[in-house]
This record gives sequence, structure tokens and C-alpha cells, in this order.
Amino acid sequence: MQNIIIIGNGIAGVTAARHIRKNSNHRIIIISAETDYFFSRTALMYVYMGHMKFEHIQPYEDWFWEKNRIELLKGFVSSVNHQKKELLIEDGKVIKYDKLILATGSKPNKFGWPGQDLFGVQGLYSKQDLDLLEVNAPNNKVCKRAVIVGGGLIGIELAEMLRSRNIPVTFLVRENNFWDGVLPEGEAKMINEHILDHHIDLKLSTNLIEILASDDGKVKAVKTDQGEEINCDFVGLTAGVSPNINFLKDSGIHLGKGIKVNKFLETNIKDIYAIGDCAEQLEPTRNRRAVEAVWYTGRMMGETVAQTICDRPTAYKPGHWFNSAKFLDIEYQTYGWVNSLRNKKENESHFHWRHPQEKICITIAFDKDSKQFLGINTFGIRMRHEVFDSWLSEKRNIEHIITHLKDANFDPEFYTHYENDIAEKFNRDFGLQISPKKKQWKRIFAKN
Repeated sequence: MQNIIIIGNGIAGVTAARHIRKNSNHRIIIISAETDYFFSRTALMYVYMGHMKFEHIQPYEDWFWEKNRIELLKGFVSSVNHQKKELLIEDGKVIKYDKLILATGSKPNKFGWPGQDLFGVQGLYSKQDLDLLEVNAPNNKVCKRAVIVGGGLIGIELAEMLRSRNIPVTFLVRENNFWDGVLPEGEAKMINEHILDHHIDLKLSTNLIEILASDDGKVKAVKTDQGEEINCDFVGLTAGVSPNINFLKDSGIHLGKGIKVNKFLETNIKDIYAIGDCAEQLEPTRNRRAVEAVWYTGRMMGETVAQTICDRPTAYKPGHWFNSAKFLDIEYQTYGWVNSLRNKKENESHFHWRHPQEKICITIAFDKDSKQFLGINTFGIRMRHEVFDSWLSEKRNIEHIITHLKDANFDPEFYTHYENDIAEKFNRDFGLQISPKKKQWKRIFAKN
């Protein structure tokens, strides 16, 4: 029996612990300074919005950990000594390990803005951030205006949270459109409109210069590079996240943007592994990013490293890229690669369709020479993961996708059909005559 230490109780670390327990009798200890128990980080916003209580976003009962012999230690690891296989805890305690899994997650980015450490300035990542938000912005009497800095998913989530309590929000986005480092232009512009429709003061091509303090050391305003001074009581810094690895700088573990790992999620030090947001792939597969701060990749890495820990060496193979999110009330899905204008590949062509009235659109990427399907983004239309995953693996062409788009519709019996309109626009754009295939549905009727 070995001593397996996991630093971090997020989805990656907890998944690793669960799968190690399923396959071994090793002693497992999870160390975290954030909370006593694992919780769903993606659901933090719903606690603030009143849809759930914090205990509702903890998927396991408190007795689960003891029953499964997973020990929990609340504490902050200050250093790793790989020669002695020891961890130093901030309170002075030393813990020995046989194998160490680093699952330390991310931390919000700060870029040295003057005033970024004032009272009333925070990010949104941890349980502590959620608690602090209740102090800084409990209602629109305490917080008469909020300013959010950073045009990504965390920023729009925070805007939705604050608006749920009727707090006025100004949203500073340095790019020409919201999330235009990721989204193609047509989609980004549609989300711009949607943000404005929700009474959020969106300021594009605008950078934060300084956060100004009141006499009592609290936030009173921000200055932008457009010469504006915006009065506010709260500033949310949501300009992305980066791997939480500062405590490893003198450990001997190879670091880059994150903790560098091979395909087996091993670091350069024997018996030390890294998974989740903090891991940086030395050889990313299928154009995937070296660091992926995504819930499902953390889960997959946890499952994978558990096999290796249990003497079944297994390479991490995440497959085709996919993701989903919500932009206020618009659902977003992406499969494969649809690059933004600034990141678009030389051979990458895009077909874009948008509904004339509703905030619904798709963009399909394909190779301009071979016509091979590269990826799809959908907004407001729910699609089937397994269908697009197979089309990507089979290297289907764009005409096949348009013809068989109904096959990917998540629930065509209850959702409005758009496939004919999409095909008509595709035919106009590319001078073709493609007719969507009608999907045959088998209906099962209960016998009387």
C-alpha cells in the first residue's frame, strides 16, 4: 500500500482519488486550503443568484469520504521536496508521499493595475471569492455600480450574477468584440448585442488604466484608456486565469505556463504527476492547447492518471475538442475547431448563418481545398456531441454536414427546425444545390 497525496480538491483531484480507490487499496489524502469538501465550481454563480444553496453544489455527502477511505486535510502546501518525498504545510506540518498528484487548478490573472488590491476588488474563481462577493456586492444599496474587467466567460457570468440583484454593470472589454479572441466576428457581434439587450453597459476596445481609492481605502472609480472615469463600488477582475504553480518555483519540477507533463501526465520528477488546469502538455494532440482550464478535461485527466498510479500506464487522449457554455440565456456549443478572425488558419473557410430575428446562429469551419469539416459553433441550437464527434473522426466534408444536419439536432420533435434555412444560405453562398436529408424517427406508442 502506497501513500498517494493529491494537492487540490477540484474535479481533477477528486476524480483521480475516486478512480484510485476503485482500483487499489492505497492510502489517499487530498489536501486543499479552499474548502473542506469538493464542490462544483461551475455552479458558484447559481448560489449567488439564489437558485441553489452552497450545500446543493457539493455532489457527495459528507460521509462519502470516510466510507471510501479518502482522507481530507485542509491546509496550504508551501513547498515540495522531491528528494525526501515530503510536503511542507504552511502550519509547519510535514507529510510524506510515495506518489504525488498536483491538481492545484488556476488563479485569476492580475496585470499590475494600480489599485488592484483595494477593498472591493476581486476575481471570481474560489469559494472565498463567492463569500467576498456577498460582502462587496450584496445588493444595489451597498453596490450602486459595478465594473467588470475582462471579456471572457467568467466576466459574463459575473455580469449576469450582479444583474440578478439589480446592480448596474459596466463591462470593459479590450477587444473590438466580446470574446473575439475565440469567436468568429459574426458570433461575437451577436453576443455584443445580447449583452446590451440585458442592460449591461458594454464598452468595447477599452482598457483599464487605474482603480481609484476613496479616503477609507475602498474602490470609488476606475480610469480607462478612453479618458473616462467611471464611479463604482466594486471591480471584478475577470481577465482570464493562469495555472496556480507559484509554490513550485524552487521544487525542481519543470514549469512553463503550467506544470509540464508528458502524455502519461508525468512531470520530470519520478512519482510526481500533474492534472487539470495546472498541467501543461508537452505534446498537445489534435491542435489542442497545452493548458486547458476546462471542467471535462480535468475529469478526464483524473481518470487517466488513476490508471497509471494503479500500475496500468495509460496515455491521456482527450479526443476532439468540444465545449459548452451560456452567454446569459443563450446556449453555446463548439465541436472541433472554429477559429476567430485573428487565429483563422490559411486554409480555413467559414460558413455563417444567423436567424433574422432571434439570437440564434451557427458557424461551420471547413478546409477550403478538401472541403473537410473542421468544426462547428452553435448558439441557441442544441446539438448532439456524439454525432459531431463521429463526423470529425470520419473526416466528413462540409456538404455531408449540411445534408445531414438534422441528424445532429438534439431534439427535433420539440425544437424549431432551422436546417432548411441553413442549407438555403449555404447554397446561395457557395453556388450549390444541397437539400437537407429528412431524419426518420421511430415512434413508439404505448399499448392500451
